[in-house]
Amino acid sequence: MKRKLFLVSTAIGNYDDITIRALNILKNVDFIICEEYKAARRMLAHYKINKELIALNEHNENDVVDEIVAEILNGKTTALISDCGTPLFSDPGHLLVGLCIAHGIEVIPVPGSNSLLPALIGSGYDFEKFYYYGWLSPKKDIRRKQLLNLRRMKEVIVLMDTPYRLKRLLSDVTNMFGKTTPVCLAFELTMKDEKYYRGSAQKVLNIAEKKNLKGEFVLIVNNR
Repeated sequence: MKRKLFLVSTAIGNYDDITIRALNILKNVDFIICEEYKAARRMLAHYKINKELIALNEHNENDVVDEIVAEILNGKTTALISDCGTPLFSDPGHLLVGLCIAHGIEVIPVPGSNSLLPALIGSGYDFEKFYYYGWLSPKKDIRRKQLLNLRRMKEVIVLMDTPYRLKRLLSDVTNMFGKTTPVCLAFELTMKDEKYYRGSAQKVLNIAEKKNLKGEFVLIVNNR
């Protein structure tokens, strides 16, 4: 277990979705690297795990990576978790992983929950090939250019954004791809309000506005 960095996938909403392997690793590492203390403490308390935590996020990654790598090189083992789901997937940690590899530290991914695959398999679309774009820019001009480029791609396209920009994203897709473009909104996956909204972009936008939807989501656009 010494001198290793585990990239541990945790649940994306339903705490029952974590793997036995992930729990065993979190119980046995010397310390845990988390995105935010509050979310990590809440999750670890649920599993009755009490470990030293070091926060690593988009604001402090440059400042803490050297300290973390030094701890590992001194013989400690650690696990990197994000607030939910799979680490590094639209989350910080890339600099840490790169430094660990450069120093000969073994980096071990521990697979588990993520939002991408449940959204795709529940969409009803043929996704033998798909294009994951992820998060669009919040800046209007850049966002429009990104959507114009995506519109030229005849693929199943995966988009993500923050809960408060859900309706804006649906509106942008409706305007840029067309009202009749098929989409699937995978909403609050694994949680009690989980729902798949399928239909034309305009139909799903209308539903989102009528229900005032606000929550974690993945949007699948069938642009074939």
